[in-house]
Amino acid sequence: MYKDSLTYIYKNDKEIKGDLNKALQREINLARNIQSSLLNGKTPTFDGGEVCGASLPARLIGGDYYDFYPLVNGKIRIVIGDVMGKGIPAAMLMILTRGAFRSAAESTQSPGETLTAMNQAIYNDLKTLKSFVTLFCADWDPNTSTLTYANAGHNPPLYINGKSNSIEELPKIKGIMVGGLPNQVYKEQSVELNDEDTVFFYTDGIVEAINKDGEQYKLDRLISTLEQNKEKVVGDIERAVMESINKFTAGVPQKDDITMVLLKISKQKADITSLNSPVFS
Repeated sequence: MYKDSLTYIYKNDKEIKGDLNKALQREINLARNIQSSLLNGKTPTFDGGEVCGASLPARLIGGDYYDFYPLVNGKIRIVIGDVMGKGIPAAMLMILTRGAFRSAAESTQSPGETLTAMNQAIYNDLKTLKSFVTLFCADWDPNTSTLTYANAGHNPPLYINGKSNSIEELPKIKGIMVGGLPNQVYKEQSVELNDEDTVFFYTDGIVEAINKDGEQYKLDRLISTLEQNKEKVVGDIERAVMESINKFTAGVPQKDDITMVLLKISKQKADITSLNSPVFS
């Protein structure tokens, strides 16, 4: 068969593309490992409760984010967030957000101050990239049994009352997403938590999960799942939620990142668990 120079150029072009695809895949896997390591970092141990976090990206890497930060006054600072977009761009912004949170947590006294400092730190970058981040930040104080929180456009967590077994959203407090406007000052709200109370932080990938009929999982189904499993430890509640979502979607490809954090109050010291994808199948 006759082969001219164009044949070899085409063949070499295919080989180059193949090499580039392999290199890109290696870099994506490396980015996934970095993200997983950051999300699955050491979870602080504290008396009076247990906490866990889990994140399952819709793609190999995602833009959802959660973190725990122990404060010198004995409090634990919790944050959960959702970066606009998916995949590699969202993952890069997630790393930027994590760095801003860690820096702000060291130099601020409260969740509202933390969100204010984060917005100041990364607003210009987010504006340049035409992106934003929704965040919910909370401080749990085991000495006063108080949860103090601030919200930057994120879903309000669900509060499970250990005595009445009622489930409702935490009292709402307004706050614009980080990157939405400059010079924002985020206000705070506080609630007292009692023994066996649970707070469920989550991203909208849970309630917006879709089944084969195009129906969404929705908040009502999440509340029902939490009601059925509220007496379990946080790790088991987390697994029950994921099992419920998997059963509902029945193999339909995941459209958005799924992330949750649970804080459960207990008078007895409990083991602290930190879980991260891909623990779910």
